Order: sequence, then structure tokens, then C-alpha cells
Amino acid sequence: MDTERGGERGERTGSRPRARRGARPARKFLLLGCAAVLLAGCASMPDGGEVTSVDQSPRPEGESQVRVYGVPPQDGAQPTNIVRSFLDATTSDEADFRTATQYLAKSAKRTWRPFQVTNVLQERPKAEPKTQPNREDANGYTVTLSGSQVATVDDSHAYTPEEKPYRRTIHLVKEGGQWRIDRLPNGLVLGLSDFQRIYRSVNKYYFASYHSESQEPKANRNALVADPVYLRQRIKPITAGVEALLSGPTNWLNQVTTSAFPSGTRLAASDLALDDSNALRVKLSKQAVSTDTAQCKRMAAQLFFTVQDMTRASNVSEVELQDNSGNPLCELSQEQAERDFAPSPGTGRAAREYFIDADHKVVAMSDSATEPTPVRGPFGTGHTPLRSIAISRGEDTAAGVSSDGRSLYVAGMEDEVKRGDPLLTSSGPAKGADGGLTAPSWDGLGDLWIADGAAHGSRLLRMREGKGDPEEVAVPGLDGRRIKAIKVAADGIRIALLVEDKGRTTLQLGRVERGGSSAHPELSVQELRPIAPQLEDVVAASWAGGSRLVVVGRESGGVQQMQFMETDGSASDAQTLPGVNGVKSVAASEDKTRPLIADATEGIVRLPPDANWKTVAKDGTAPVYPG
Repeated sequence: MDTERGGERGERTGSRPRARRGARPARKFLLLGCAAVLLAGCASMPDGGEVTSVDQSPRPEGESQVRVYGVPPQDGAQPTNIVRSFLDATTSDEADFRTATQYLAKSAKRTWRPFQVTNVLQERPKAEPKTQPNREDANGYTVTLSGSQVATVDDSHAYTPEEKPYRRTIHLVKEGGQWRIDRLPNGLVLGLSDFQRIYRSVNKYYFASYHSESQEPKANRNALVADPVYLRQRIKPITAGVEALLSGPTNWLNQVTTSAFPSGTRLAASDLALDDSNALRVKLSKQAVSTDTAQCKRMAAQLFFTVQDMTRASNVSEVELQDNSGNPLCELSQEQAERDFAPSPGTGRAAREYFIDADHKVVAMSDSATEPTPVRGPFGTGHTPLRSIAISRGEDTAAGVSSDGRSLYVAGMEDEVKRGDPLLTSSGPAKGADGGLTAPSWDGLGDLWIADGAAHGSRLLRMREGKGDPEEVAVPGLDGRRIKAIKVAADGIRIALLVEDKGRTTLQLGRVERGGSSAHPELSVQELRPIAPQLEDVVAASWAGGSRLVVVGRESGGVQQMQFMETDGSASDAQTLPGVNGVKSVAASEDKTRPLIADATEGIVRLPPDANWKTVAKDGTAPVYPG
């Protein structure tokens, strides 16, 4: 492999791996690749091509700018070596796979589509033994590749965990006296360490679409939803991110989100970068010119948060949209974007964490407090023993489930407020410590969600503004399995479910779709998909950002662990979490600077950023943030 340094101002070249243990093999590959150059003569220094500038701006430790390039085919190379070198070339940082296509016959050069799909294997694909699958025939030579697949990335850059055996064939023919590949599957096949080096996860942002409820005053038209995709991190990353944004939401979110960009809008300039003041100026095609100021600002907001997510080492100061001649259409400052369009609607700046103490009181703590204090209102008296609680995102209303799991109460967090009768009673007897009603959850629209697992199967329910009649939400993918816990995202568009099936509890993410009319809505949770498929048993989960959850569980035969996971099922690039014993529940804030809180063996414990777990109360249960 050849290597070269290069960069684009504002890019962040770290990858978001599927598993934390993968980061070290990725670096090892680069070192071994250099050794291979010396021993096997598989590479040479580039003697042509463009001169590219090197970004001298500071980068987080471990984020290498080293670029890897393949080498052309050697004269007289045998079929298996041609295939192996071709696969090496597809791991390069060339934008157009120019070197890789030199291994293809003329017919395959015209038909191969490298971006149709990316198959991610646990290790690099291997050629099966020559005895049977790899063979020469009258029409050429066949090489069979095999491995253990862990995920795929489709042509819209969406990542999907998919563990299964991988087996494909590649056919070669003699062309000009040299072996060349004439038939091969479309797409790429990469080992996990190569994938982690080449790709990184990026959040695109689209506006939540509430359909039948969008005319109601409480529906937030500016709620932005994170849509994670994987992009090649060293090939004009800002440009690639914006192009992916303009192409529209991924299939999973397409039904419940919208883009402010008019259909067909494209970039009018092919190379985007932040300027010296960290401003981004984007020229757009003619479709965007006829938009009014309000729509233009919404387009700029989508761009701002998408690019901000990619450039975490520095803040984007401003986004300016221009027509294809460079005339300004509108601009959006960082202050305006964060004030008017920040993701996670209704979250505010929650100043406190909450839990239930040993005296059954709902108590609150600030980050700097050493002792919790009872909340105002009936839940702060201890007169109503509760099993779980949820605090509204405005921190003015609390919902609690009784200690027997049968009753849901909702009350204001003010003095002199009475508890009142149950808003909901479970449809059957609560069996076990987690039977009956689940812990409730508030979305950013002010609605309260809960599941009743006491009856056969489970019912998912929503109460508008936390006081309306319970409305049943269909979950067609549940198939009779029991819901043990729920956590709805601030946008009200996504919901995380802990689902029990034959003694195994998994974490599933569903998409909330709204039909019917405003007066008679029909809600459903569609296309459940696994978030932490490698975990045999999930104990708890909480939203920890726009596309991130913190998850507690264990792998088959393993010990309990806590880790961050992305909503597409890939592991987050966030820091590795220190261990803590016997976690029963966990809570995180959408504000990533806030500490994690957990109910563990040591009591209620808190994990501030860049610190270790500290016990804040020896006795207590059900820690939560607002939401």
C-alpha cells in the first residue's frame, strides 16, 4: 500500500467503529501494510497526481491523516494474487477506485458499481482452498471468497447489522495475456478494521413530520431528527456529508421526516470547506433559489447541524446559502441555529437529575449538590410509594407508577397540588418485579408514553399532554412479545423498546408513524430493528444524544457491560465507559456534557465526563433525567 498525507479543513477523520476493540487492529493494519511494502514489493511511492494541501489544524489524538493507496497489477500475476491485490486496492483512499479498476477486464469496468453495497466482514475475505471452489476452466478461472459478515452499508450509506456467512465468487479471464476480473459482485467487501479506518458515522438532520397532528399548536415544526450514515472519511468529507444530506433521509426515516430542500436540489460547487472563521458557504442549484427566507433558514439549519456533527473539533460559526452564481440567499449564525433549531425539542437545559429515595420520596440533585432534596408536589412527600418515575421535559410535571406496577399517577411539581386518581390502571395483575406498567416516558411534544405488560403480550399507550385518555399505539412487529421498558426520543419520532422473547431481552428501535385525523389519530410503531444485536440480555437503555443510546447488557456467556450504541446498531465512537457493578437502570441526558446516573450495587451512582463513578446515595432507585 502507498500512503500519503492530506486533509480538508474542518474534517474529522476518526471512525465510529462497530466495536471498541476494533480501533487498535485498524492502526495495526497500517503498520503491517508498511511492512508488506518492504517485504513483498506491493507498493511504490506515487509519481503523479494532484498536489493537495495538508491541514495543519490541531486534531484529536489518534485521528490519523495517513491515506492509503493501492498498487497496479503486476505482470504475470496469478488469479488468486490478482483477486487479493484487487481487494487490497478497494481499501485505498482513492475517490474513484482508479487503481482497483485496473484489475478488471474491460467489460467489468463498465458494469462494476462499487457503492451499491458495502459488506463488512469480521476479517478480510479469504480465498477458499484451491482444491474445489477455485478452479480453472475453459472460460477462465473462478475464485471463491468467504468470511463472516457482521453488517452492510447500502447505497444510501445506511448501516445495518447483519451477521451471517459470506460467500461470493469472482471470475477471471485472460486479457492481453494477463489475468483480469470479468465477473464480480457489485459493491465492496471489507474487513472490519479496514471499514473502521475508511468510514466514519455522520448524522444528517431532517425535520420531524407529524402528519395528522402537524396542525396542532404543540407540534414542533422545527424538531430535527438525526439520521446516521457512514461516509468515507478522507474523501472530501464535508462535501460528501452535504451531498448525502441533499439526497434525502434514509429509507428507515423517510416516512416520518422531511427535508426543507426542494426536490432535486444539488450542490453547485463540488468542494466545500470551512473558511478561516469556521463559516460554511454553500452554493446550491437553481431548485433552491425560489425558496422564501423561512424555508431557506430551515435548509441552513439542516446544513449547520449536519456539518457541526462532522467537525466536532471546532464549532461552525455560520452557514450561508448562495445561488449558483454566489449571490446570498440567507445566512444562519451558530447562535440562531442553536436557539431556533437545536435537536431534541423540549429538553431545555435540565439542571437536575431525579430518583426515588429510601423513604419513597422523589428527590432531585444538581451536578454540584452533595445531598438530594425532595421535589415539590405530592411525589416529594413519600406518601405514594412508587416503582418508577418520569419527569416532563419542562420539569413541571411528574408521572409515577405505583410500587405494585398497577397504577399510573400524574401530578404537577408544585406545592399544594394533590395527587388525584390514577390516570391509567394496568389491565391485569403485575407478575414479578418488572410486571404491570413499565416506567413512563415523556417526549418533547409534552406527550406521555407507557406500556402495559400485564395482559397477554403488551399494549403501548400514549396520553396527549400527559392528561388525555390513553390511546393505544399499534406495534405490528411485536408478534406477541412482551415490552419490559420504553424510552421515547425527544422528537417523538423514535422509540426504544426493551422486548422480552423466550427469556431473552433485546433492545429494539421503532419508528412512530401518525395517521388518521387530528381528532382521531392512529399511531403505530413500525419496522422494529435491533440496536445492540450482540447483547444476549439487555437490562436498561436511555437516550444519550440525537442518535445515541447508553445500553446495559451482557453478551452470551459474558459479564454485564455498559456502552454507547448508535440508532443504526453500530457501536458509538464515544469514550469507553468504566465498569460498575450490578446496574439495574441507567439514565442519560441528551446534553452530552451531563453525567450518567445509574442504580447499581453501590446505590445511586453518577459518572461525570472524564471521571469515574461516584456514589451519591447509598439507597435509592429509578434514576432519571427529564424525558
